[in-house]
Amino acid sequence: MKFAITIPIFILLLIFNCCQTPKKEVERAEVIKAMFLKEVDSLSNLLTNNLLVLAENSKTTDSLQTTFLNCRKQYKKVEHFAEYFFPTTSRYLNGAPLDEVEAEENKSFEPGGLQVIEEFLFPEFDTTQREELVREIKKMRRELQQINILGQNTSFTDQHIFDALKLQVFRIITLGISGFDTPLSKNAMPEAAVSLASIKSYVALYKENTKQATLIAENQQDEYSKLWHKIDQTEKYLLKHTDFDTFNRAYFITKFANSISAQLVSYQKSIGIEPFTELRALRADVQTLFDKNAFDPNFYAPTQASHSSPEKVELGRSLFYDKILSENNQRNCASCHQPEKAFTDGLPKSVSFSGKGFISRNAPTVINSGLQQGLFYDQRAVNLENQAVDVIQNKDEMHGSMEVSSKKLQNEANYLKMFQKAYPDLQEVKSEHIQNALASYIRSLTFLDSRFDKYMRGDKTQLNTQEINGLNLFMGKAKCGTCHFMPLFNGTIPPNFTKTESEVIGVPSDKSGKTIDSDIGKYAQVKVEKMKYAFKTTTVRNIALTAPYMHNGVYETLDEVVDFYNKGGGKGLGIDLPHQTLPFDKLSLNEQEQKDLVAFMKTLTDIGRD
Repeated sequence: MKFAITIPIFILLLIFNCCQTPKKEVERAEVIKAMFLKEVDSLSNLLTNNLLVLAENSKTTDSLQTTFLNCRKQYKKVEHFAEYFFPTTSRYLNGAPLDEVEAEENKSFEPGGLQVIEEFLFPEFDTTQREELVREIKKMRRELQQINILGQNTSFTDQHIFDALKLQVFRIITLGISGFDTPLSKNAMPEAAVSLASIKSYVALYKENTKQATLIAENQQDEYSKLWHKIDQTEKYLLKHTDFDTFNRAYFITKFANSISAQLVSYQKSIGIEPFTELRALRADVQTLFDKNAFDPNFYAPTQASHSSPEKVELGRSLFYDKILSENNQRNCASCHQPEKAFTDGLPKSVSFSGKGFISRNAPTVINSGLQQGLFYDQRAVNLENQAVDVIQNKDEMHGSMEVSSKKLQNEANYLKMFQKAYPDLQEVKSEHIQNALASYIRSLTFLDSRFDKYMRGDKTQLNTQEINGLNLFMGKAKCGTCHFMPLFNGTIPPNFTKTESEVIGVPSDKSGKTIDSDIGKYAQVKVEKMKYAFKTTTVRNIALTAPYMHNGVYETLDEVVDFYNKGGGKGLGIDLPHQTLPFDKLSLNEQEQKDLVAFMKTLTDIGRD
């Protein structure tokens, strides 16, 4: 389910940076901006003079589909800068074909753009929907006009240009080759080739400017040559291997894509353009998506003062395992989040505080939970600090009181010393200190060093043939990667990782699969009809250790989970679910493919070290 896009903080640097940009850089950046806007005009002309004309008059599918695919390729020439500088407008150019939901206002907004148009044309054009198709094309044309207007008044800099190009490589890896925006046409590989060719054309301008210099450093020439040839080689590979279902994504990423992003950074630095240094979810200076410590959990903290420190983490760890926060001093956070079970408890639903029943949902892992926007299955907590107070004061979980806990900890000499060490300006222990300490500890439970990660960093001994097949299925035919986004494998959308999705998948109440589970999910928080039965897309990492699965723990094994998705989720099982966001058509995975998929997911195990 889609929510309002948060504009990345690095865009806010545009106004500041453009005022301090050398003349030569401004001239080069202006040339690149002009090229971009020319490509935007070309896309607008294609829509107007070709696709719109056919939509209004053609009765055949082939010509419409061919022209549409040409429009999509043209969009890939503008996607990097459109998404980077104008994300709010861009979602109406190529956003998912689902309503955008504004949680704070309890409103939903119609989607628009190429993915919506694709549904009118594939697998066949239904002439009874001609009016709606024409309307969508005209809507998209208006959004392109908006991009043009905004672009005229936006300053491009070398730093922003290289940043956008690198993020586009990451977008190709995570969203492009997974089929996220080409679910029906499956034209992802040719489109990725076009996108890379566009990147190459922009990088070439830096080579031309370098030639004008009196002295050209050899390392600059070498870095440029390596980058240009790697992109060229990658284009040829993509155009040769165009079949979506059989495309070897593992090979593509490790052989080509990782090298391109790394070489972009190397060339950028060789010509004196340093990457940004401001706080981001995905660190601005990473060379690949799979770099160690590529992600910074502090990005998701509510304020700078909330950022973690070793002292806060140590305090939070003590509180996590201490029963002092519960009303009866008999329960702690680890009661439901046990380290040996990847911080879950192995139960369908956790035992309630009274011990006489169960809470309403399954206990998810807290590993990597700091790398997402929105906590709990219904995303009712906006950050880990809010989650902590919710759990402590929930009558069915810890039945505690933040006020009482603060006083108890203030009177514990050892704890008071730890709080004073973690918060040097502390006068007295308050709720916000407890919340932040617990959040800091959980943010420290960020582990991205599984066998999968090591394989993606170049150690080919880490995965066997079956597991590689499973990876390719996960990111391709099985469509898992279009909701569980690589490399976090949760619903946090790459490449900016500033928004976390919810989905309606139709989890049944029991294994018979005849009725939907009664839990209404996010609808309890957001009173929009399409939010009924929507739940946050949780992580697949460490999934081998976190059974049973789903918010209600209905499935005991990964095989059962894969079977559920293979059948098309709840709607595929025959449940009446008009707002299911999961494609309800069968995946048609054979028995071996299902086993390969499970084998791959088990390579994501990495409980790290507490």
